[in-house]
Amino acid sequence: MDLRVTQGEAGPMLDWGAGPRRCAIGPAGIGTKRGEGDGVTPQGSYAIREIFYRPDRMAKPKVHLPLRATAPDDGWCDAPHDPNYNRLVKLPYGASAEQMWRDDHLYDLVAVIGFNDDPVIAGKGSAIFLHLAKEDYAATAGCVALVRGDLVAALEQLRAGDKIKIG
Repeated sequence: MDLRVTQGEAGPMLDWGAGPRRCAIGPAGIGTKRGEGDGVTPQGSYAIREIFYRPDRMAKPKVHLPLRATAPDDGWCDAPHDPNYNRLVKLPYGASAEQMWRDDHLYDLVAVIGFNDDPVIAGKGSAIFLHLAKEDYAATAGCVALVRGDLVAALEQLRAGDKIKIG
């Protein structure tokens, strides 16, 4: 079962077969990513690579995709010319990297979207995730975000080979 993200009159929605649910996307909407930090949620069809969860904030989710507990020193490299660009790294890291263990709850549950990872192209964009939304569904940096109950339900449905289709 694939996840489908669309942007219509009612705003961005994600559907996994349970009916459309409100979600948040990047401030520049869905389209072709022009580069790192452009605020675009990338249009296309992508695999969900793995799922991270904060074991100190939630129970282990019942998912069928690769699952890992986030550690306090986990980061995601967003430095375009670093050899680990758009990959998990350990902090502190010698280049720019986003912290995965956040003070807020946005990354308590995160699914890695397979954008710009096979192959990785320097500067095309990194850290495109499916993660938890802010209470007001404020725009993400280019990710797709849902409230906790919807994200858990969507991720529990996914099986190997399923994709997220954006646009």
